[in-house]
Amino acid sequence: MALRSHLVLACVLGAAAWLCPGAGAGTVQDLCRLKGQGESVLVGVGLVVGLPGTGDDAKDLVTARPLMELLKNTGAGVDSTENFQKSKSVALVSVSCTVPREGARVDDTLDVQVTTLNTCKSLKGGRLFLTPLTGPIKGSGVFAVSEGTILTEGTIETQARVMGGARMVKDVLMPEIGDVFDLILDRPFEGWGAATQVAVAVNAKANPGGPPVARAIDARTIRVTVPAAERPDRAGFVADVLSADVSLSQVSEQARVLYNTRTGAIIAAGDVEIGAVAITHGNLSITTTTPPQTGTERNPLVKRERWVGLETGARPSEKAKLADLLAAFKQLDIPPQEQIGVLQMLHRMGKLQARIEEY
Repeated sequence: MALRSHLVLACVLGAAAWLCPGAGAGTVQDLCRLKGQGESVLVGVGLVVGLPGTGDDAKDLVTARPLMELLKNTGAGVDSTENFQKSKSVALVSVSCTVPREGARVDDTLDVQVTTLNTCKSLKGGRLFLTPLTGPIKGSGVFAVSEGTILTEGTIETQARVMGGARMVKDVLMPEIGDVFDLILDRPFEGWGAATQVAVAVNAKANPGGPPVARAIDARTIRVTVPAAERPDRAGFVADVLSADVSLSQVSEQARVLYNTRTGAIIAAGDVEIGAVAITHGNLSITTTTPPQTGTERNPLVKRERWVGLETGARPSEKAKLADLLAAFKQLDIPPQEQIGVLQMLHRMGKLQARIEEY
């Protein structure tokens, strides 16, 4: 069965060389974040303008009223929604952007996600009108303003991005470092072995020959005490801590599968194993042709099946890998978005031995 031309480009990525056992060293910063660092989301409601007849029905007051306010604020003398009830060039949208865990400073730019809120059929060809973005807590104030050209992704045209569309107007800062701070291992690397290796690396770099300044307190947390002599220059001490080389012989990346429902992209990292299963899809069937022993090419034996088994091509005792699953997808001609659904079902059944998450 031929593979559809729009089938997802699935990248099966092993861990990078520095993540493999015995592959050398990474740094603390490659594996950890400072406690208190975390992504934050800014949100707003705005208008996408310039749509080629695919926008909201302006008869709906949910869209008409903010459009009227927009026109008034720009000096247009509009006092009734009846003036543009036939317009479908505008869409009411939710707007959000994610501030990275390191924070953001005034004039930094960030990507923006845009999603329709009403009857808009497509955001393609539109432009996000100037929209203030606030913190998620009411009364937190405006942290950024956003605007720019809409870029749709994949076949879902009611969701889109504006690349670099948000400009910060207020700093989003991370907590200051005190005399004691915690390093938090990123989830793909969590484990007592990794936490211990990070503590060893920090002690060797930040206080060589002296008493330990770092210790693992659980499988993800390494507590670091700033020596009294280093406290006048905490920034320099933290820089030494984060740049410490870590022996990765005991640090292995947890198998993960990331997917994007808008684009249909699937990316796997680590050694993703899959338990034995059989998969069927819709009304499609698997067709294989085997020439019979006494037949000819003009009269082959044709075998049709609606199930495809998922198994390893090596020893029977081995578990199948993600490549085996992709081969099954190819046989069943499953579209990208439906592949994601199959992965989710496998995970719920406990057959997909990896963390699975949307991005």
